[in-house]
Amino acid sequence: MVHIRDEGVFDAPLEKIWKYIGDDTPGLHKHRAIPSTKVLSEEGNVVVQEMQMLNADGKGTHWETWRLTMNPPRGYQVEAIAGPTKGTKFAQTYTSMGNRTRVDVEGDWVVPGADDATIRKMTLAFLEEAFNEDTAALKKYK
Repeated sequence: MVHIRDEGVFDAPLEKIWKYIGDDTPGLHKHRAIPSTKVLSEEGNVVVQEMQMLNADGKGTHWETWRLTMNPPRGYQVEAIAGPTKGTKFAQTYTSMGNRTRVDVEGDWVVPGADDATIRKMTLAFLEEAFNEDTAALKKYK
């Protein structure tokens, strides 16, 4: 298990971030590393999703189940409850900065068979790519 912390700033107000997060329009939340998602259950502020994830080596995919506990406007918590990264837990926290929004991601990542340095490198690369994809989507999002 590796503790990781990362941050970024979206060029969008907090209200737009949450509107985007809550928008279920098919294809809106495209991430190269997550080719497919399926909502398994939704109760109150808790969503359980099954996700097809790209393998770290870029060859093939695997399936994981994540539980997301949404706490708008502050952020959400994620826990991998099934699949190779089971036990991974992290929080994504948003802070309004007027027309911009700071995002902080912090938690513990589990990747069996990988050393700490590799887990850190893979996770930070995943977070950066997702941030860049969301940044591009938010620029187009109304």
